[in-house]
Amino acid sequence: MEVIDQIRQSANIVEIASQYTKLQRRGNRHVGLCPFHSEKTPSFYLDDDKQLYHCFGCGAGGDIFTLIMEKENLSFPEALRTLAEKYNIAMPDGKAFSPEYQSLKENIYKVTEDAMAFFKKNLNNTEEGKQALEYLHKRGIQPESIKTLKLGYALNSWDGLLGAFRRKKVAPSLLEQAGLILRRQNKEGHYDRFRGRIIFPIFNDRTGRVVAFGGRSLFDEDPKYLNSPDTPIYSKGNLLYGLNYSRDSIRKQDSLILVEGYTDFLTLFQNGVTNVAASLGTGLTPKQIDLIRRRYTTRIFACYDADRAGRKASFRAVSLCFEQGAEINVTLLPKGSDPDSYMTQKGPEDFLKLVENSLSGLRYITDYISKGRLPTSPEGKAKVAREVLNEINKVSDAIVRSEYIKCTSEYLAIDEQEFRKTVTDKKNARTPQSAAAKSGFLAAEKRLLQIIFEDSEVAAYVFEELKQDDYSTLRSEPILKLINESRKKNKIPNLYEFKSGIDETLFNAFTQVLQENTEREPTLAEAADLIDTLRKIYWQDQRIQIQKQISQHEQSGAKNELSQLQKEYMDLTQKLVQLSQKTY
Repeated sequence: MEVIDQIRQSANIVEIASQYTKLQRRGNRHVGLCPFHSEKTPSFYLDDDKQLYHCFGCGAGGDIFTLIMEKENLSFPEALRTLAEKYNIAMPDGKAFSPEYQSLKENIYKVTEDAMAFFKKNLNNTEEGKQALEYLHKRGIQPESIKTLKLGYALNSWDGLLGAFRRKKVAPSLLEQAGLILRRQNKEGHYDRFRGRIIFPIFNDRTGRVVAFGGRSLFDEDPKYLNSPDTPIYSKGNLLYGLNYSRDSIRKQDSLILVEGYTDFLTLFQNGVTNVAASLGTGLTPKQIDLIRRRYTTRIFACYDADRAGRKASFRAVSLCFEQGAEINVTLLPKGSDPDSYMTQKGPEDFLKLVENSLSGLRYITDYISKGRLPTSPEGKAKVAREVLNEINKVSDAIVRSEYIKCTSEYLAIDEQEFRKTVTDKKNARTPQSAAAKSGFLAAEKRLLQIIFEDSEVAAYVFEELKQDDYSTLRSEPILKLINESRKKNKIPNLYEFKSGIDETLFNAFTQVLQENTEREPTLAEAADLIDTLRKIYWQDQRIQIQKQISQHEQSGAKNELSQLQKEYMDLTQKLVQLSQKTY
């Protein structure tokens, strides 16, 4: 797209990154503290020539578009518009930028706002609404909270909202895309998604615009809670309920109390505990933790229901925070309680005492794994220690990880040095192949990726010679496949397309490879040699697998299959011999 190239030529990644962190020049690079995670030693590098960034601490990487998308939580089109405005580049009006999609989003925003007004009117001006208000008052929800959080009510009707918007000449297709109505399965027409439910509007924490709804049944219908589906303006795994109201308090107190439900949030918030947000009734996601950590605080207190599901959710929250580099504590409520009921019965003072006495995330998962009973036998201690170690290994900070090992040793009363030796032995026990899959690309694989992006002529040769089998078992297979498919369409994907098309961990490793300095120019001979190296690895792996199958069939006496496998084994052996004799 021409506008993307114009932005790349005009924009400077160092200038943009300097808005988020202080940078210092080192040669042709700049280095600073990473804007994506908390650190004391700079590990965030920017390459002026390649206009790429990579953090060697948390693994984040990309180009100027992914940088501003991640920091500002923008979509790719929104990032384009932001950069185009900054550098005075005219945005195209044609289909290349898809103004139709931007128009659709604005229309969905508008009908979502109108739906919120419709729900509020139902709550305050209908007979059914009076029942909903009575229910809220019985639950202790104050009138001021209802007004502040803009609660509403969906009539217990199949077409209450649909009829109201039909009278406004709003197309059902737009309401369907906004997640407000559903298409009938066996006949024409639509019906309301939310019926007979108290409505909790969900807002984008950055813009403050309403993007979705949650509904609590007033008539004990299943499910008790119903949420909007994902739409062009909403993804439930990316937002937290109430964060638009509590974000300033979270920043001020440098901590977040994380609860599960809408009423949990409401009750805490109206009782003065304002550094709170809810995970929208869904399982906590890495993106939600990342949102909290990057924008608001790295200190989280998970406060879920005191039942089996709540304990499991707390364990997952700890595990995710270990991965994301956030400090996590778990607030334990009395058996059978939830944040809403405990706050209602005991009040904010007692609740905050519970929060103050929360267990550390490490202590919680140790107790969870040991089922609340610390093992006394050597075998029991070893089992628990190894399971806890699996979680500790998710922590990227080496110092924190070391302290966790020390604390676990003390808590389980095991020898710290032997425990550390277990960690070392576990690392040493990994096979070369599994270590490569875990920590990086094969050397030939990495260099091939670099030259594909450094020289278009060599890249063309690579994809003429490279067969899909040659890279089918490589870590970079999704990357090479995406490039190959794009080349067939006479285009090269930009980094945003890579980021949306491959796993995040793989994308970060990929950007690190692209940013590495290479001292030699790509050549066709080098590319051919790299392809042969990868073929050799693939064929050797195939031969090992076939040898295993031959051994199994020899024991079972399956002669027909055995003959075919022996032939395949000899064919691969011949290929390897020919490859070793090949000269250029």
